[in-house]
Amino acid sequence: MKKSRTVLKNIRKSAKRRTENTLKKKKIKDAVKKLKKLKTKKAALKHYPEVQSLIDKATQDGIIAKNAAGRRKAKLLRDIKKSK
Repeated sequence: MKKSRTVLKNIRKSAKRRTENTLKKKKIKDAVKKLKKLKTKKAALKHYPEVQSLIDKATQDGIIAKNAAGRRKAKLLRDIKKSK
């Protein structure tokens, strides 16, 4: 059975969206890792708004749930404040 043009278009769209979403998730993970590797508290606090922005944008795009984003940001800030 032949697939209609709209079905083929939806397949292309979903593939493109999937790659974009995985890239955004990877970008967040890399930024969080980079933040956790920073040695000083001052440097981590300076880098935190960048990570927070990435998480908020992902939430806005529907990649991360609202509560999950809040939980991640709170945990990061808690970890930063505990560090030296």
